Order: sequence, then C-alpha cells, then structure tokens
Amino acid sequence: MRRFGLIGRPLGHSASAAWFTAKFEREGLTDCAYALYELPAIDALPGLLAEAPELEGFNVTIPYKRAVMEYVDSLSFDARMIGAVNCVRRTADGLTGHNTDIAGLRLSLDELLGDALPQRALVLGTGGASQAVQYALAERGIAYELVSRDPARGNYTYDNLPCEVVADSHLIINASPVGTYPAADEAPRIPYAYVTPAHFLFDLVYNPPLTQFLDYGRQRGARILNGERMFSAQAEASWRIWNE
Repeated sequence: MRRFGLIGRPLGHSASAAWFTAKFEREGLTDCAYALYELPAIDALPGLLAEAPELEGFNVTIPYKRAVMEYVDSLSFDARMIGAVNCVRRTADGLTGHNTDIAGLRLSLDELLGDALPQRALVLGTGGASQAVQYALAERGIAYELVSRDPARGNYTYDNLPCEVVADSHLIINASPVGTYPAADEAPRIPYAYVTPAHFLFDLVYNPPLTQFLDYGRQRGARILNGERMFSAQAEASWRIWNE
C-alpha cells in the first residue's frame, strides 16, 4: 500500500483526506491511502516516519510549514525562495521539501483578478502561507504590506491598522487561519467599512466556503474568492511531485 498524509495541528477542518480518497476512488487507485497525522509538535515527525516506513509523501499545514524545513534533506527552488514547505516527498535519498501553495496561488489570483493589477495589496498573517502569498505578489509586481498580531513581524498590527491603508489596498488577502471551521463566526479585525466595489478579497480558508471575511467583502460589493481553487491546485501539484 502506498501511503500519503498531512501533518499539522489541528486538523479537524482539513478536507485533504476526503479529497485524496475521492481522487483515488475516481482514478481506480486501490493501492493508495491518505491519512491525517496531527502532531503535537514538529519534533514528533521523526517518530512518525519511523513508525510508517511506507509513507511516501505528506503535506504540511499550520503551524509546521516553516518548522518542517529543519527536518528535510533538500529543498525545491520554490520552497527555498518562499521559505516554507507544504509538501514533502520521501525517497531512499531522504526528504525533499516543496511548496505547492504557490501553484494554487497563481491560479487563484488569475481567477480573482483577471486583467486587473492592483497597485497595492494587504496581506493578513505572517506565517508559512503568507510567505507563499508574498512570493506570488512579488512575481506580479504588486507591492504589499503585512498585518500581524506580532508587531515585530508586520508593517501593522490589527490594533494600529490605518483605515486609509485598507481603503488604498485594493487586494486584501487573508493568509491567516482566522475564520476556519469550527470558528467560522470569526474574521480578521480590519475596518471593513473601507472596503469598496473596487476591492478584491481573497481568503485562503476554504472551510467554510463563505467566511465572515469574504461575506463582509461581498456586502461591500468587493469581488471575492475563497481557498477552494488553491486547495485543489496545490493537492494536484503534490500528487505530481509524489509520482515523479
């Protein structure tokens, strides 16, 4: 049996196992299985690998996208440039870290923006997913600023974010887990009154499909997109990597 999985914490919101199981059934792959491995800390990874020698690859989610880099033997170009890993391939030569979030982000931004090119973006969150977002924005030449709970990691905190920055940042991306099921009634604390029909709001969260963040944007007339397209694209990219 070929085994794959997802590491992170918590994993109750994740659709990865269901997505890959459906893919295996659809494509008649009866020798493949995908499971969730909720690790209490990243230092539990070596133990998991020892217990599951048949694990050929795994995805990585919050909060281990950066911490897992200490445990891989090599990095792909994108993973090295982004500084975060969300996909690991395991071979006899060791572990190789990849970043497939970037593939999903490119497709999602194409879908959301079309031919539009906002001059300024606001990225909510400064974790591993945010680093991939920053990389995707830099590829497009879109200037961005960061909002973080930690004043040392962002341009602003949620408590000192100026209203005019929200008004002028026509692309706002939630790269934080805020609003993820089961805390679906939460949203990043930004002044939504300054969101307009000229804005684009993109939420990397896909569960629920319409987050509070996106719903606030919808109510203000903004164009919105959730993380479903990104999720599927990064999963397909992971599968290609595991089968190279």
